[in-house]
Amino acid sequence: MTQYKSIPTNIITGFLGVGKTTALNQLLSQKPENETWAVLVNEFGQIGVDQAALPSEDGLHVRELAGGCICCALGPSLAITLTMLIRRSNPDRLIIEPTGLGHPEGIIDVLQGISFEDVLDLRATVCLLDPRSLEQPDIVANEVFQDQINLADVIAINKCDLAEEPLIEQATSLLGGIFPPKQRVIRCEQGNIPLDVLDLVRDGHLKAQFPEAHALHHDHDHDHDHDHDHDHQSHGHSAVNKHHPEPGIPVRKLGEGSGMVSCGWVFHRDDSFDYDALCQYLNSIEQTHRIKGAFRIGYAWVFYNRVLDEHSVSKLAYRRDSRLEIISDRHLDWDHIEQQLLKHRQLDQDS
Repeated sequence: MTQYKSIPTNIITGFLGVGKTTALNQLLSQKPENETWAVLVNEFGQIGVDQAALPSEDGLHVRELAGGCICCALGPSLAITLTMLIRRSNPDRLIIEPTGLGHPEGIIDVLQGISFEDVLDLRATVCLLDPRSLEQPDIVANEVFQDQINLADVIAINKCDLAEEPLIEQATSLLGGIFPPKQRVIRCEQGNIPLDVLDLVRDGHLKAQFPEAHALHHDHDHDHDHDHDHDHQSHGHSAVNKHHPEPGIPVRKLGEGSGMVSCGWVFHRDDSFDYDALCQYLNSIEQTHRIKGAFRIGYAWVFYNRVLDEHSVSKLAYRRDSRLEIISDRHLDWDHIEQQLLKHRQLDQDS
């Protein structure tokens, strides 16, 4: 690789739905105007939605890797993508946001490997924690979740506006007993993390307690171009065997790994949705861990984000298409969900 200055680099980790993308947006809002930042966002789902929630502006270069965990299924792509991103942007800072199901150790190994040891200056890894996860035994017992905390230099106890104070105090107490101690444990709302934590020097003594956890829980069955055996076209369903959607015929992609299933849709740019009906339906879908999407609503665009039973909607700038990703611990009736989504297109857009 061409010789570059030693680029300050941070990893922003945290389990599914903890608010990493919101925190990343808050950090980007604090970017000095004279600096160029590069951001690599990794999504477990196949189509990629998070980039739609990030700003598009001068001095910011965002690259998205969808369809698996960059520390595992997409491991070979990480070094190549990083090299291209650095060459294109020559950044003053690099931030990497892995999927919530990703084990950080594999990423750290790549960043400190021979290809990048003279290029990147790996600084503090920041892990976001929703204190309410302490009430969910399946998350607490998850070894990837535990190692995201073990390998972090800074823990941001997020969503303190939504959690009860006893839970926040319990999280603070538990984190205070970790050895080696964290450099900083902060409380925040809406992912509002102080910019100065990014420049803390990484603690090289932090170790994963379960270094093989991700490999053990990951079945490597990510499918970047999933083809079904069913004849969806004859029923007016997804263009699953095509790369480009048509009006009323979205492209659908499935993936599996780490005990989770993802299903994503990309809709044609002319497909527009009824805001109230769409939100009401997305809020009603059961047995999901995460739902996020970018949708055209007439002449406007919105970003829908749901974690378990909590959801939010925010405005977006223009996007080239609408798209949706659902993550669950089981296969849902994807055909039925798709039919319902298509019912909520605006009537003047129907063919």
